[in-house]
Amino acid sequence: MELEKLFAFFGDLLAQIGLTGVALTVVVNVLVAAMLLGVLAVMALFLVWWERKVSAHIQDRLGPMRVGWHGSLQTLADGVKLLQKEDITPTNADRPVFFWAPVIVYSSCFMAYVTIPWGKGLIPADLNIGILYIIAITTFTVISLLMAGWGSNNKWALLGGMRSAAQIISYEVPLTLSILGVVMLAGSLSMQTIVAGQQEIWNWYIWRQPLGFLIYIIAATAEVNRTPFDLPEAEQELVAGFNVEYSGMKFAMFFLAEFLNMFTVSAIATTLFLGGWNGPILPSWMWFIGKTLAVVFVLMWIRWTYPRLRVDHLMEFAWKWLLPLAFLNLVLTGIGYELWQRIFG
Repeated sequence: MELEKLFAFFGDLLAQIGLTGVALTVVVNVLVAAMLLGVLAVMALFLVWWERKVSAHIQDRLGPMRVGWHGSLQTLADGVKLLQKEDITPTNADRPVFFWAPVIVYSSCFMAYVTIPWGKGLIPADLNIGILYIIAITTFTVISLLMAGWGSNNKWALLGGMRSAAQIISYEVPLTLSILGVVMLAGSLSMQTIVAGQQEIWNWYIWRQPLGFLIYIIAATAEVNRTPFDLPEAEQELVAGFNVEYSGMKFAMFFLAEFLNMFTVSAIATTLFLGGWNGPILPSWMWFIGKTLAVVFVLMWIRWTYPRLRVDHLMEFAWKWLLPLAFLNLVLTGIGYELWQRIFG
């Protein structure tokens, strides 16, 4: 069912009980947001289980097997356990900052899905600056991790938060530049328009932007703090980093946000480079989720294959290698687009 039909269904239903105007719009949007939140919660639980199984098979073991089929209910059992854990706040912590940090990181992750198209017509808001909105809203992650480090009143947490800010800000520059190549080819910032330009598999932007796609995947891996770029956490050095003082559901919110952020960057990669929901026979939403999970699998594969980089090597790689390559890709895209327009346009 397309989102427009879903809106119409809820609208007709609520109109029958007397809701009209602004009240009707608010209630319908809240219902759709609640449905999206439910889908993302289930997706986060699935990704936690899936990563456990992927890492296990890469390491020639089985992973969780006892709770549910092949351990499929293990993540749910862990969630119930975390709900029962005591919510501890350090005595000298900055309590408001400490409390709001996990809320902000999870909220910013959820808000990014406002402009991500799940299928044909399945987009909460088709903003004409959709990709720009996503880039802007995901920067709140930096603020939340800094808040967690500072609010904990723990030097290891503070170091983890500062590392995170430096890393995410550094890798956000080449990531944004890699996205601009697709924007130039599509001629729009709208996620729907970008997907509409990739109707056939040979029109996918990955074929015209292979370097841009590679830069995006590397920078996105760093953006979501995944190995080999997980320096903000770095268990051996910082005892879990910015979230070391968190327990119970506050810790779970950081943990689930990490997996949802991984799904987010994969969904953006699918939309920008892999044709979005386009595909034959199957429903559009199945194509979108299938492609996104394929990108997620690649990120998991990378995590359990390569060792962690040293912090100075990580920053050097961003500024001395990835950024020049991103500028080169942008320049070549502009030259190629202009030549194409002059010859065939």
